[in-house]
Amino acid sequence: MRTALCSFCLKSGILCQKCSSKVRSGEVTELDLKIAQLLLSLEETYPSLQNVYFHKAVDAGRTLAIIVGKGDAPRLLGQGGRIIKTLSEKTGKNIRVLEHGVDDRKFLEDLFAPFSIVTINTIWLPDGTTETRVILRRKGRMRAFDIESLKNIAQEVRGMTLRVEFAD
Repeated sequence: MRTALCSFCLKSGILCQKCSSKVRSGEVTELDLKIAQLLLSLEETYPSLQNVYFHKAVDAGRTLAIIVGKGDAPRLLGQGGRIIKTLSEKTGKNIRVLEHGVDDRKFLEDLFAPFSIVTINTIWLPDGTTETRVILRRKGRMRAFDIESLKNIAQEVRGMTLRVEFAD
C-alpha cells in the first residue's frame, strides 16, 4: 500500500521527522495514520492492497470514508467484500470507499451505492451559496443507511452541501 507516510514509519509505529511533520501540520491526521496501519497489516492477507494508494480517512458518525487513488476502489472492494468487512469489524463502523480525483457524479455514485442516482442538480441560493440536490432511486428494501453521515462526508471531502431526496 502506498500513502503520504513512509511504510517503515507505518510498520514500526515510530514516525520519522518527515512523517511527524506531516502529522503536526495536519496534512495527515491520527485517523489517517490508524487506517493506514490497519490497511498495511491487511496487505499480507490481501495482496491486491499492495497497489492501492491511500489518501485519507474521514470519520462521520457511524460511517468511515476511505479515500483511495483513482481506479483503486475495485481493489479494495474486491475479494468478495472481505477487505471491507474486516475493516468494518476492526473499526466498528460502516465503510465507504471513495476515489480521489474523480468528477462529482462518480463521487456521488460511490458515496450513495447501492442506490442509483436519478438526477443531480445544482441549486443556487439567494445568499450566493449552492446546494447539490441528489435524487436517488430506492432499490428493493432499505438497509440501515445513514444519510446524515454521507452528507457530512461530502461536505468534508468535497465541500458539497447535499440535499438528498428519494424518487419512488
